Amino acid sequence: MNDVSKNFSELLSLRAAEIEAVLERLLSPSPAGEEIIRPPKLLAAMRHGVLNGGKRIRPFLVIEAARIFDADREAALATGAALELIHCYSLIHDDLPAMDDDELRRGKPTVHVAFDEATAILAGDSLLTLAFDVLARPQNGLDDTRKAALVFGLAQAAGIGGMAGGQGLDLDAEISAPDEAGIIRLQSMKTGALLRYACEAGAIVGNAVEEERDRLKRFGEMIGLAFQLADDLLDVTSDASQMGKATGKDAARGKGTLVGLHGVEWARNRLDGLVGEACVLLEPFGNRADTLRQTACFIASRES
Repeated sequence: MNDVSKNFSELLSLRAAEIEAVLERLLSPSPAGEEIIRPPKLLAAMRHGVLNGGKRIRPFLVIEAARIFDADREAALATGAALELIHCYSLIHDDLPAMDDDELRRGKPTVHVAFDEATAILAGDSLLTLAFDVLARPQNGLDDTRKAALVFGLAQAAGIGGMAGGQGLDLDAEISAPDEAGIIRLQSMKTGALLRYACEAGAIVGNAVEEERDRLKRFGEMIGLAFQLADDLLDVTSDASQMGKATGKDAARGKGTLVGLHGVEWARNRLDGLVGEACVLLEPFGNRADTLRQTACFIASRES
């Protein structure tokens, strides 16, 4: 591993630990604000689905995008944590028997296996709503205009026209495999929407101008495509012990992927192209965006 990749890995681990500490506080047993109590079993299920490791790529992108504009650190951490709560809720629900029916996540039993299906559903629901609670809190250090932009953007990225809609299309794909355009649309919603939001959210926290927000949003779209393409590659080239979850399931269910359509070599070449396009978008930011460039490379070359 060269010095740059080693330094990047260390930074990624550092940011993950910082976000983990925020998530730990958000998921403490003490009620917050007007909450009455936090039922212990439900809270334990939420913690199981959130505090279980993970690279925390989405909050990492929020933090590093915000750093380009010298944004308030605590506001960036809070925004990143809110996004990670949404991501973790989606994983809990995706793993349910009615969805992807997975028993392993990040090398551990999924929430419905460790607890039960009803508790897993409620844990996901609670994480979803807690995310918006976090963004709207008076103490997150942002003015109301930026709070509203963050809430609106996350609702759009996570809802019917974003992540949840993408999961719906993914379920449809088990019945009728989509064509190439359909695969790209599905992936841009299910996976790409939150990654796109992460980059734009960092710009919003940093009070960036519209052109800068748009540029980072487009960067997020590029790395979102790269993330899913890399995931599809790993699904056919890795095993469960390496990934911490089941592999080969898309092929087994007859779901179409770009790797399945075009092959492994094409996918690797396309990944290189996506990283190149993403890095071009960062040129106006100069060396302030070096970490985001490294993130694009990491996403394309990751091994789990």
